[in-house]
Amino acid sequence: MSTLTEETTINTSNLNSEPAVATAESEASKILMIEDIQKLLPHRYPFLLVDRIIDFVPNKSATGIKNVTFNEPFFQGHFPNRPIMPGVLIVEAMAQVGGIVLRHLPGMEDQLSLFAGIDKVRFRRPVVPGDRLTITTELLVSRKRFGKMHGRAEVDGQLACEGELMFSLVTL
Repeated sequence: MSTLTEETTINTSNLNSEPAVATAESEASKILMIEDIQKLLPHRYPFLLVDRIIDFVPNKSATGIKNVTFNEPFFQGHFPNRPIMPGVLIVEAMAQVGGIVLRHLPGMEDQLSLFAGIDKVRFRRPVVPGDRLTITTELLVSRKRFGKMHGRAEVDGQLACEGELMFSLVTL
């Protein structure tokens, strides 16, 4: 899976009003902007925790970005004098990036993914205002109504959180 760096030039001329999703035949990564993400995920402010998808490999993986700002509503209480992004919201952001992968599996376009469980989650560093969280999810198992992914969240190349996320799929 290729990743994009800040030096990479991105060709967005082929993006239209439909979600920019790669097909199984396509080798090229696609970028999904916030409008595209909102067409795929039911989450909205303040609970939409993915700003952009920068890499998408159909039936396999996705990489998303969450720009963490001081204006996030959870920083008022977590913690007033030392703002730290709650770990459960980092895991939720990983799940939302994983939801993009699941929505594109054959026959899953009209399904909603719900958490079924989380395993082996570990937090390695705090995520604070000003951080850019880079979240990568990789599909491990896909069955009719179940999915399992490995998620990884990093800040500046440093591991912040990783773990396995299980999903149950329900009809919208």
